Amino acid sequence: MHRHHRDHAHDDSLEALREALTAGFWDERYAGSDRVWSGRPNQRLTEQVADLSPGTALDVACGEGGDAIWLAKQGWKVTAVDVSQVALARVADHAEDEGVADRLRLGFYDALDDPRPAGRHTFDLVTVSFLHVPVEDFDEIYRGIGAAVGPGGRLLVTAHHPHDVATGARHDHGPGLLFEPDRVLAALGADRPGSAWEVEVADTPERVQQTADGPLEVRDTVVRLRRTA
Repeated sequence: MHRHHRDHAHDDSLEALREALTAGFWDERYAGSDRVWSGRPNQRLTEQVADLSPGTALDVACGEGGDAIWLAKQGWKVTAVDVSQVALARVADHAEDEGVADRLRLGFYDALDDPRPAGRHTFDLVTVSFLHVPVEDFDEIYRGIGAAVGPGGRLLVTAHHPHDVATGARHDHGPGLLFEPDRVLAALGADRPGSAWEVEVADTPERVQQTADGPLEVRDTVVRLRRTA
């Protein structure tokens, strides 16, 4: 009896976490604000792309396009995908304003419907920043994203680290949503001999995040993999 109740509660929790990945959820969130994010590129992206030559890039779960616009301005030919059409419309407007619309293509991506955001082995760089999904869906989604990386290309994953919950820097939004580098390596098989991936970065750096209450020290998960096969 108690086991049944625990499983039922888990199902309810999982359903709620998955709801937070849907178009309806994000369209409503974006429509309720002129701007949800800062518009600036993520610090970890700018650090990790600094030594790469521009080529083709895929920005997964691009939001309002801060990363995608920055990549286009650095000379990358960018495909930006997201579950929210409201967000994608903002990316298009921002790209026009910044003069990079000719280097940016937009697309719809519903991770739960089809975890593969693009063609297989297509891009020189695939970047996904702060896409936190239920543990039950993690491996399939991140393997689908990784499949878009071409030979010799890179997958860059940036996420919030669970340490931030322990320190009180972030709320616990759901079991296992925040993750460490090891989960990415395991999902892609990058931690096994004969892997198709070379681990270039698997780190948990700290940074200072500016908030309404002042500066806050937070920790990120940063993984950069190079496809070798």
